[in-house]
Amino acid sequence: MGLDFAIDELYASGWDVAEQDASRGCERHADGRAFPTCARVCEEFRSAGYVLGVRHIQLFDCYRAEWRDEQGNASGAVVGSSEIEAAVYALAQLRKNLTAALQA
Repeated sequence: MGLDFAIDELYASGWDVAEQDASRGCERHADGRAFPTCARVCEEFRSAGYVLGVRHIQLFDCYRAEWRDEQGNASGAVVGSSEIEAAVYALAQLRKNLTAALQA
């Protein structure tokens, strides 16, 4: 997948760095686009009522980002080749799921 794809998906979800406080918890990708750090992604999940956990899966040499609701029920998961990739992609998926739920 790659960090490029995760950032593309985040921007496609409507995340707009102009609306964000880019100085607070964002980094710049090599192409100049801003994206949130892992800590900032965790804050975004907390604000939405979820807890995000990212762990390394040694057997497959990948990272799994999983989020749970306030009751501890699994709500979603994604994988990536790095911690930041998995976290950014997870945020993109959360934002898409929340948007879809509001439209339903």
